[in-house]
Amino acid sequence: MLDAAEQGLTLTDRAYERQLRTLRPALLKAHFALQATGRQLLVIVSGSDGAGKGELVHRLNEWLDPRGVTTSAFWDYSDEEAERPHFYRFWRAMPGAGKIGIFFGSWYTRPIIDRVAKLRRKRDFVPELDRIVAFERMLADGGIHVLKLWMHLSKPAQRQRLKELAKAGRLGPDDRKHFKQYDRFRDVSEQALEHTHHPQAPWHAIDATDRRHREVAVAKLVVAALESAVGEAAAVQQARATTKGPRARGTKAKPAPTASTARTWVPGPSLLDQVDLTQRLTVSQYERELPQLQERLSRLAWRARDAKVPTILAFEGWDAAGKGSAIRRVTQALDPRLYRVVGIAAPSDEERAQHYLWRFWRHIPRDGRITIFDRTWYGRVLVERVEGFAPVSDWDRAYFEIDAFERQLVDHGAALGKFWIHISPDEQLKRFKERQRVAWKQHKITDEDWRNRKKLPAYKAAVDEMLARNSPSEAPFTVVAGNDKRFARVQILRTIVERLERALEAKADAAS
Repeated sequence: MLDAAEQGLTLTDRAYERQLRTLRPALLKAHFALQATGRQLLVIVSGSDGAGKGELVHRLNEWLDPRGVTTSAFWDYSDEEAERPHFYRFWRAMPGAGKIGIFFGSWYTRPIIDRVAKLRRKRDFVPELDRIVAFERMLADGGIHVLKLWMHLSKPAQRQRLKELAKAGRLGPDDRKHFKQYDRFRDVSEQALEHTHHPQAPWHAIDATDRRHREVAVAKLVVAALESAVGEAAAVQQARATTKGPRARGTKAKPAPTASTARTWVPGPSLLDQVDLTQRLTVSQYERELPQLQERLSRLAWRARDAKVPTILAFEGWDAAGKGSAIRRVTQALDPRLYRVVGIAAPSDEERAQHYLWRFWRHIPRDGRITIFDRTWYGRVLVERVEGFAPVSDWDRAYFEIDAFERQLVDHGAALGKFWIHISPDEQLKRFKERQRVAWKQHKITDEDWRNRKKLPAYKAAVDEMLARNSPSEAPFTVVAGNDKRFARVQILRTIVERLERALEAKADAAS
């Protein structure tokens, strides 16, 4: 791929100006069209040291509508970024609906540099590239058009460019060191580009020797990418109009399945039906076990802080299952400086303008801290599925996207606890009526709760599929027997303690 980018192509000033007279209006026209669709374009600017990547970023900002462009440079990690999974810093910088995001540096930078420096083994490098491909496909499926640009210089061209930069006092701190390993950088970069060149996010390797050629080539690619994104948006809108599928939360119509969204999932025995809801704790058992577990959790939370092990607790369950009271028994054991509870409701306008996982990534805790989610990313395959807020293709794809998301958390060393609090329909009805009767509980019961209860079979099918498809060994679901609240609270606390102990042991083993 890089051989094709070593052609020494140049443009005269005259030819450059002539082409820009056409390209600059085309860029703006396509950019404004993108803004009208609500789609996003993500431009990745990577390549050789000294290849003019910074100049190119400045030029794109000059040519495009600045109100619709966000530029993010990724170099050194901030303390905040270093204490979270690798992709956290990129999710935070994702462009909103109708915008262009320019990434100067990307998720390719660290894997390539680490492989060149032999800090990453070959057997680890390829799986990392596979994760990148899966990530880019997820972005594309979520409506983000990805344009990947690799600015390439041959070895003689890079040597000459670095001399010019040194003379001008603009040489980067690592430029000379990297040039000494030019051949290895080239080989590793070639492998990365070939492995991650896929239809949803292909690479475009550009000869960056001549500034004018480089800028014109990139301008043409950006125009084509913008037009493609606009065309994709029109096709999606037409398909949704044809199937009468909804476009946003709150739309009542359900999307009609099509041949392109045919599903291969074959349901097995109901996992919920296997839960023993007769399990109970006496008051004396509860009053003995609860404080013991809370004390253990408190000690573990401080150990996790010192060991820089993050904890993520995800709570789901039936309406009136006792999520709130269970979370309170967890937080009672924790120092308020260590945790944060994030309640998830319908997405805001800002959140709708992003990929659905964005609003969860932004709350991922720093190393050593705890985030508790009251409702989670599983809304995609539960309420959005049952209520028709997401087309079949979107929520069916989400099982794999959620697995990848959670795997990144666990690979980072997080203690991840996922809970579905299960109660019987009779117990739920009993609690609904109690909420109606007791004055200080009436705010907990709404018309939507009663409406959801009428859809219990559909929700039960969705929960069963979620438990079967999103409970791998590294991130299992704990199905909590919730008919007895005392039993449920103790089961949850015991599970959290076990998860934290395992995560701390894994951290210690890795350090030894």
